[in-house]
Amino acid sequence: MQATVVDLRYKMNDVLKALDRNENIDVLYRGKIKGVLTAHVEESTMKVAEHPFFNMYCTDKSVDAEMDELRGGRYNDI
Repeated sequence: MQATVVDLRYKMNDVLKALDRNENIDVLYRGKIKGVLTAHVEESTMKVAEHPFFNMYCTDKSVDAEMDELRGGRYNDI
């Protein structure tokens, strides 16, 4: 996305939505690029087993067993 200095002032909501979509924003001043805004992306350090989904049913199943049950077998419907 390209945004002028005026866009940054009056259309900041659109600029922030573009940053939420992880787009780079070229800041233009008199038609020339003066800078680039990039979204800050935080890397998740959470393990899959620590995700709250797996505590939803409060069972003693392992993560692999729960995922196998959710995915189902290939021939279960036959």
